[in-house]
This record gives sequence, structure tokens and C-alpha cells, in this order.
Amino acid sequence: MPSLVPPTVPIGFLSARPQPALDAGGGAHLRPWVPGDARAVMGAYQDAEIERWHVRRADSVAEAEEWIEGWRGGWAAETEASWAVVDSASDALLGRAALKALDLADGTAQVAYWTVPAARGRGVAPRAVEAMAAWAFDTVGFQRLDLEHAVGNTASCRVADKTGFPLESVRRSAWLQTDGRHDAHVHARLRSN
Repeated sequence: MPSLVPPTVPIGFLSARPQPALDAGGGAHLRPWVPGDARAVMGAYQDAEIERWHVRRADSVAEAEEWIEGWRGGWAAETEASWAVVDSASDALLGRAALKALDLADGTAQVAYWTVPAARGRGVAPRAVEAMAAWAFDTVGFQRLDLEHAVGNTASCRVADKTGFPLESVRRSAWLQTDGRHDAHVHARLRSN
């Protein structure tokens, strides 16, 4: 069945080019994931806060390698754009920034991120989200980015506020976490913001 509206972002726009690296400022850089990041990813997913809010744990380097392969494959499939957030000088892993659930036709995506404990409190997550959002809006042409987090995740709420994602609503009992169901804040940023 043909669509009556043209896609916001042409299908093939991402997969036709290599995934870019993005400067996040303040000594942080977003670059595509490489297989050599697996040990650092496994270590990150041993952190209690990452486990709590992302409800995952990596039990081996091989498992982390599979995740990285999936993140890398998301670019070619145009379903996800995921970056390693690294220190510009040392290339040490600081976190992850991603646009998930890409809908090129509609021009929408979901923002996801985490930072390793050593990078917290340094503005790494807001700078990474801002760099990614600027690229999504200005280079690709997305129209709306959603950012959701469990209501109890106050650090993520601060990232949303700092990066111009106003709170739109609360989804009641939206997420199943290890300690039960959680309400989720829904923040969003539009290309016009």
C-alpha cells in the first residue's frame, strides 16, 4: 500500500554512508563502536546503576562483543545509531549514546545513554546527548526525539532538562525493573526547539 506522504528521512540515508564521529566538547567524543570496546562494555555493565536502569548485565567479553555487533548492525539496518562516548585524548570509554527505534519515514527516534561511574558528574551525558541531537536534527532531518526514563532515575531527568527535552507526560507502570514496575517520564525535543 503506497504512503500518501513522503518519508521525513529518505530510506537509505544512513546506510549509504559511514557512521560519523561527533565531537561532544569538553574532552568527549562520540565514535562508532569497535570490537575492541567489549571488555570496557562488560565492565560498564557490572556497575549497579547501569544494571538497575538498563536491566542488563554482561557476563562475558563474548556477550559484550555480541551487543557491540548488534549496535554496529543497527546502523546498516537503519534501526539504531549507537556511539561509544570516549575520552578524546585517551579513547577510554566514558559511556554510550544512542538513537533507538529509528523511524525514518516519521522522522522520530528514542534517545538512550549511560555513563561509566568515573565519567558521572562531569557533564558527559548532556554533552553526548546534545551532540547526537544536533546531528539528528541538523544533518539527518529528524523531527522529534523522545527521551524516556524511570521516574526514580533523577540523573536522567537532569540530562533531559539540561539538553532541552521538556517533560511531556508520565507513563504509569510503563517499565518492568528488577524491583517491580516503574512509572516513566516522557521527555521530547522537536527539531524546531
